Amino acid sequence: MLDQEDRKSILLGIFVTSIVTANLLGSKFTEFFGLKVSVGILAYAVTFPVTDIVTDVYGKREGKRFVTAGLAASVFTFILLAAFISLPWSPVSRVDQETYYRVFSASLRIVAASLLAYAVSQYHDVWAFHFWKRLTKGRHLWLRNNASTMASQFIDTMVFNFAGLLHLTPKLTFPVVLQIALLSYAAKVILAALDTPFVYLGVAWLSQGLKTSAA
Repeated sequence: MLDQEDRKSILLGIFVTSIVTANLLGSKFTEFFGLKVSVGILAYAVTFPVTDIVTDVYGKREGKRFVTAGLAASVFTFILLAAFISLPWSPVSRVDQETYYRVFSASLRIVAASLLAYAVSQYHDVWAFHFWKRLTKGRHLWLRNNASTMASQFIDTMVFNFAGLLHLTPKLTFPVVLQIALLSYAAKVILAALDTPFVYLGVAWLSQGLKTSAA
């Protein structure tokens, strides 16, 4: 049977994996509810409910620890990408050098932009969730989950898209990136609303065995 630390470790693994996956795959676009968005937001959207769950059960300090762990993973991913791109090329490689460089050099910039957006938005999310928890005196989990996530996602979206995508290709001009950012944010609002039941389930699952919830 999973104990308290096991459950928290599982959430940490999901959190870090979602961040790294979003960084590496964020240059691809798809359609979500008719909106053209980066596939990275589908993975990255998982991180906000995870920190909300952890912050609700264990408090702001533990939420910040998750964010710091994710930041460390993102920095390490950035370092590995930069190192691997610069290594000498061997003809036995399964993909040609130009394709590899084009794909992962784009990911390199996306990871750098993600680091900036992540640091600002995730720490804000933990702060905002705790702020709403104090304001509501521990009630209305749906309100503090959505209020903190939607504000933080807006910050993340604007910082990430303009730092990571603007002029990444000739087609990614300011108006195009702004449109992508707004459409991405619309998708994130939908995802934030959809994750509310999972936040309730996650809080109930993580808090099993705890006598009181952390402030």
